[in-house]
Amino acid sequence: MSALEHYRVFVAIVMPEQIKDAMAAAQSELRQALPERGVTWTTREQFHLTLKFLGNVEVQCVDALNAQLRAGCRGFSPLRLRAERIGAFPNERVPRVIWAGLTDAEGQLLKVQSEVESASHDFSTRKPEQKFTGHVTLGRAKRINRRDSQVLSGLLAGMANRFFGEWTSNEIELMRSELAADGARHTPIGTVHFSGV
Repeated sequence: MSALEHYRVFVAIVMPEQIKDAMAAAQSELRQALPERGVTWTTREQFHLTLKFLGNVEVQCVDALNAQLRAGCRGFSPLRLRAERIGAFPNERVPRVIWAGLTDAEGQLLKVQSEVESASHDFSTRKPEQKFTGHVTLGRAKRINRRDSQVLSGLLAGMANRFFGEWTSNEIELMRSELAADGARHTPIGTVHFSGV
């Protein structure tokens, strides 16, 4: 008997190209000031807002997962999103994940994320996020020394109030992530449109 085929999947909001351009420009400023070995930078093609990373899901379950997401999320109205701020998790003094922030005008983003969490519960063994923070990962500091960490902290403080733009998001996407030597490739395998009804 052959093993079941799996897709590595996550649910995300995709961003307009001009927002990605602005984030890539800020990322480039950071890259120029830091040694390449210390930070793994996210490619521009990978910029998105992850609502839920599910990990491996059986291919035969993808249709059912899409149906659950549609049932749970289609009633939301389109989200007015704002991309601004640069920071780091867990904090600027000990930067491990460098991010650009995403918020929405009506406070619906948290509700959408919570609904995605509920709708995908039966398809993932991943624990729910304790505290969701809308962000796009720009880079991960893995082998960064104290001096470079201080340089990065100073840069982050200077870029804290950076504004990248606003847009209206009408949908969420179920994405397949395929790992490759040059980074992960993301392909949409399902879309849920916000109908507001």
